Amino acid sequence: MSISRRQFVAASAGCASYLAAAGPFLSASALRRWSGIGARRVVAQTPWARIEEVGEGMYAIISTPLDGDFTTVCNGGIIGGSSGTVVVEAFNTPEGAAWAAGQARALTERWPDQVVVSHYHGDHSAGPAGFAAEGEGVPRLRATAATRELVEGSPGDEAAKAPWADVVVVPEDGPVEIDLGSRVVEVVPRRGHTASDLSVEVDGGEGPVWCGDLVWNAMFPNYMDAVPSRLSRTVRALQAIPAGVFVPGHGPLADAQAMSRYVALIDSVEETARYAWQRGMTADEAAESYEVPAELGDWMSFNPNFHLRAMQAWMDELAGAEY
Repeated sequence: MSISRRQFVAASAGCASYLAAAGPFLSASALRRWSGIGARRVVAQTPWARIEEVGEGMYAIISTPLDGDFTTVCNGGIIGGSSGTVVVEAFNTPEGAAWAAGQARALTERWPDQVVVSHYHGDHSAGPAGFAAEGEGVPRLRATAATRELVEGSPGDEAAKAPWADVVVVPEDGPVEIDLGSRVVEVVPRRGHTASDLSVEVDGGEGPVWCGDLVWNAMFPNYMDAVPSRLSRTVRALQAIPAGVFVPGHGPLADAQAMSRYVALIDSVEETARYAWQRGMTADEAAESYEVPAELGDWMSFNPNFHLRAMQAWMDELAGAEY
């Protein structure tokens, strides 16, 4: 799948602009969940993110950009072990990455040794220069070859992209293990949201799972670069992992019940798209007709253009577009 520089810029900006537009449309209940009411133990709080403890030495970074602070934008994490620390995601800015690294040192007593980037969209990949700090080692950056290619080939600040020259490539044919001494982290290549997705799984799936943008919670997912059938299969594979905590790419932490709601949501999108396709409707017509089923609970009320992205992705796949 080849993506032009123009397409990369649009995709990189997509998640941040999507979140900014979504804020005013979130319901009171969704806003409460996003703001952390009822969250796990919060160990740090800033205007742009909070950090929740999700296990011994493990923390979820939940970004809260709805007021317009895009320091981090995406969710991420910190995983500490007896011999090393991993940070999940490079975030939207170097400042966001530097903040996450500082929090990793405060919480695990180590500057991160490694950073895993789930996919190439800019709100997850733009900040790795922030992990380099005076007096600290530079962590190894791990991502797929597709992510490295797309980031390095994009327009923009060459100095900001410099860390990608030394990326450790995660092969697409199987998981890679990171031994942290007291625990093992698996970096698993997956596809669906983009051609370059990774999940991060701890202790054989018994610990938390960082899903990247394959999973969203309390927000309708972004289908900008999605292959919908692959997304559906991958989400179901993630759902089958016996973890108690799933960290979505955006939104509050998810549990098994939230994962079931998310699967039902993407199934409802598929059902609407297939129905429309069979009747010769356009993606615009399908998007206009779509509503999140009431039985799925309190999801945001959002701009119909985001429905259109999902319907257009399904229409492209049903028409036999090459990916």
